[in-house]
Amino acid sequence: MVQPQGYVDPHKPTHVCKLVKALYGLKQAPKAWYDKLKAFLVSLAFKTRFDSSLFFIKVQGKLILVLVYVDDILITGDCNQFISELIVKLNHKFSLKDLGVVSYFLGLETHRTSGGIQLTQPKYIKDLLQKVGLSHSKPVPTPICSSTKLSLHDSTPLEDITLFRSTLGALQYLTMTRPDISFVVNKLSQFLNASIVNHWKICKRVLRYLKGTITTGIMFQPITRMSLECYADADWASCVDDRRSTSGFSVFLGPNIISWSSKKQHVVARSSTESEYRALALATTEVIWIRALFVELGITLAQPSVLWTDNIGAITLASNPVYHARTKHIEIDVHFIRDQVRNREIDVRHVPSEEQLADILTKPLSATRFQCLCNKLCLASLPQSTLHGAC
Repeated sequence: MVQPQGYVDPHKPTHVCKLVKALYGLKQAPKAWYDKLKAFLVSLAFKTRFDSSLFFIKVQGKLILVLVYVDDILITGDCNQFISELIVKLNHKFSLKDLGVVSYFLGLETHRTSGGIQLTQPKYIKDLLQKVGLSHSKPVPTPICSSTKLSLHDSTPLEDITLFRSTLGALQYLTMTRPDISFVVNKLSQFLNASIVNHWKICKRVLRYLKGTITTGIMFQPITRMSLECYADADWASCVDDRRSTSGFSVFLGPNIISWSSKKQHVVARSSTESEYRALALATTEVIWIRALFVELGITLAQPSVLWTDNIGAITLASNPVYHARTKHIEIDVHFIRDQVRNREIDVRHVPSEEQLADILTKPLSATRFQCLCNKLCLASLPQSTLHGAC
């Protein structure tokens, strides 16, 4: 607490008001806290650059990571002694509570199994189902039917739009461990300003799907070789209202999915090749950022990152710098992927459509195809005994 600028008492410049109760919700509070925590970590020789919430330091060749979300902090690394000393220093400065080995963090539950580490959100899903009144609903095999086309004009306006918006916001947070619902959640988010009854029906179907897969989450397995691969795809003119395409990508570190996205493109693509090319550009930005983060952490990726797409035309555009008359309308910033290919940061390759893992992020699928892709994304369910033990 300091006296406001321009109102400092010259006789008592260090005096301030005594707070009887803490003030919450101030706009500057999160930034003030982050600046103070960052200054302290930097004073201990921690560094941060590509991700402002991730701090790292190397101690005797061993990497220590500190992940910060407001006042919730995760610390991990190979040097237990340094971690213990860091916790003591943090406690001396800020008065914290050490919860030991992580098992529950920001709604995410961590389960250690013989095959690796799995992240799930069963408690979060149960609370959401109870809030909406679908705790005893009948499960469905997919979050959206393969024949569903969402539109602004195929039913009547929704009366309780607040419930729809709050439920969809909760589903957005759930996509951190559930890439299988990313597409439908992104699709529904496009109608927040003009929601209709059919949108709420699809939202409830997503919740019914979650009811049957409440213990499903991402499995992270040990890897022996650092290889970064990405699958990028686009569904051309998928929006029936404005004919814009949907882009999607999934990034894998070894067999583990570490990043994914499902997003509506900002412009109308004049061909399927153009929509796929824009999807490649979106995926490239994510891959380049991840590679830069790895370099900063001292993790070496010897080989170029492979970018898989099922469109031959997009591969030609990315690899061939020759001027194409049919692509002169595409923005210049999309063509930066050619520089990455030339610098051997990215290697664009073809994958058959039936093996395109990003399909689950761009379009509705049949139950069989959907389940097949879920398995390839390393989505697995925990045994009920494990779940009850963790709760």
